[in-house]
Amino acid sequence: MTNQSSESREFVGNLKNGIWLFGISSWLFGITDRSIASFADGYLSALDLVQLFTAATFFVAWLFLKPTSKFRA
Repeated sequence: MTNQSSESREFVGNLKNGIWLFGISSWLFGITDRSIASFADGYLSALDLVQLFTAATFFVAWLFLKPTSKFRA
């Protein structure tokens, strides 16, 4: 019974880390996409700045949500 419990905790921990890493790549893609779209026309509007600032803020917040590993073998 304890073995199954520790295996499920390890699985959940790996799942959390995988989701967090996928989120990092998604945010980086989004910021890159917004940056390219903002600078494509050669004019940076206030709306473009707000979108970039918002995406960057959410990305930094996502970094602080890194799951901690409480699993010990």
